[in-house]
Amino acid sequence: MAFQDFDLISQRRQEERRQKKKKIIIAVTLSVLILLIAAAAVAVVFHQNNQTVNTKESHKAPPKPSPSAVTPSDKTEKAVKSVCATTDYKETCEEGLLKSVKANSENSAGLHENILRAAFFAASDEIEKAIKKASDLKIKGPLKKKAFEDCLELLEDAKDELNSSVAVIKGKDMAKLSSITPEINNWLSAVLTYQQTCIDGFPDGEEKTAMQKLLNTSKEHGSNALAIVSEISTTLGKVQSQRKLLGMDEARFPTWIDHEYRRLLKADATKFTPNVTVAKDGSGKFKTINEALKAMPEKYTGRYVIFIKEGVYDETVIITKKMVNVTMYGEGSQKSIITGSKNYVDGVPTFQTASFAAIGEGFMAQSLGFRNTAGPEKHQAVALRVQSDRSIFLNCRMEGYQDTLYAQTHRQFYRGCYITGTIDFIFGNAAAIFQNCLIYVRKPMESQKNIVTAQGRLDKRQTTGIVLHNCRILAADTLKPEKAKFKSYLGRPWKEYSRTIIMETEIGDLIQPEGWLEWEGDFALKTLFYAEFNNKGPGASTMGRVKWPGYKSIKKDEALEFTVGPFLQGESWIKNADVPVRFGMFA
Repeated sequence: MAFQDFDLISQRRQEERRQKKKKIIIAVTLSVLILLIAAAAVAVVFHQNNQTVNTKESHKAPPKPSPSAVTPSDKTEKAVKSVCATTDYKETCEEGLLKSVKANSENSAGLHENILRAAFFAASDEIEKAIKKASDLKIKGPLKKKAFEDCLELLEDAKDELNSSVAVIKGKDMAKLSSITPEINNWLSAVLTYQQTCIDGFPDGEEKTAMQKLLNTSKEHGSNALAIVSEISTTLGKVQSQRKLLGMDEARFPTWIDHEYRRLLKADATKFTPNVTVAKDGSGKFKTINEALKAMPEKYTGRYVIFIKEGVYDETVIITKKMVNVTMYGEGSQKSIITGSKNYVDGVPTFQTASFAAIGEGFMAQSLGFRNTAGPEKHQAVALRVQSDRSIFLNCRMEGYQDTLYAQTHRQFYRGCYITGTIDFIFGNAAAIFQNCLIYVRKPMESQKNIVTAQGRLDKRQTTGIVLHNCRILAADTLKPEKAKFKSYLGRPWKEYSRTIIMETEIGDLIQPEGWLEWEGDFALKTLFYAEFNNKGPGASTMGRVKWPGYKSIKKDEALEFTVGPFLQGESWIKNADVPVRFGMFA
């Protein structure tokens, strides 16, 4: 082997050794780098964990904000948007509530109370704006001017009841909101009705359109308020028994019923001790009912009782808002009679045609007659208008033709009454139950139809409706010989969510097989709620009834929802020994 060959082998081996050594160095270096990277990763994790435990030592924001990073403003906005999502007018809701709730976020009230207060105030503020703007309207003609006067009165009533809603929740534990929800819903339902009654008072024309436009936003806020109460009550409250509503004591009377009222409720009419007696023949302290009311003390504690002796009293009587807890009783519904003849044809708005208007809450009438003698040719002519909350009519008589009984707003109970008329003669938007009443349909004018009810529920959340329970719907003597000539119906939808329930009632053969009548075209046929349960008589068959989406033949469990207890919260103000009442079904 030549030396040069050896040198080549030696060089090759040296190169191999260098390559091997180089690989070892690279491997070691890579291992060290991997260890350094791993150590760095551990350090990063530890540092991040340390940030989570002690945020004060770090200036870096965590990947996701912790709950403590949500500001009160964010929480308020989120809560408002959440409750507004359940309303029908979301944009109006958010716009009206956000500013008000944020402005009051520093007060002692909780967030949900502030939201409710803001909802009520928003509706009230819009009504106040409408009143101010309405003063600029140019109202022409006596009928329209009278309608405008009614508007102002009704809108003030709406504001009062919104204020009542604010007052009842002040300082209230919102977890117990469900215990006062029926009371608030009662007021809010009336608030919406007052505004619509204002609009309805005008004949069709530019004034009516203008008023409707002025009240549009306030009505949206009113509807939203109903939805918000329902949402917050459902979210926060544990549903309480209606028997505990409004502080009812062991005797099932609420705290707002004074002892004198309880005593009176447990007595019959012949045992009442009247404060004053009215007699046309001069044998009482006053000859007219209005004289007796004018003399009533402004601040009277307890129940004020007026005895009306036999006679026909031709006078327009109004139990004003200030006249609370008034009882009037007579010697019989065909002996002690209040009458009048005001009517729409003669230029009086329907609202003002009532011979008798009960507005002050807690009104009770027994053994009295209420009449409007205008006749069918005069169209709308109200005998009795009732706005009074927790009002009771026992053994009374309401006589008229079109629009006899205006069950306007709030909770009303009628027992053993006689009601007669032709068109829409029981109408309005109260929560009204008629129990054991005689309902007689009179002969109308030629070419007219008879309709017993026209219920005016405006909003699907209003707690209103007409319930006829264990009544009799029959033809009056004037109609009997010619009942085949005139078509008669149980009701028609005055407003979009009209609600009427007829149960355990005798229905005479005067009622058409279809039972119910359209108002105009398909208006409200999908949104109304008309129901029948366990009725009897030749006109009670449901086989030929209307096929509207809103009409139902209901079962007992659903019918029970419209009895005196759940529908009127009646166990807290009706239940007593001598005002007869059935809280469940009759069969």
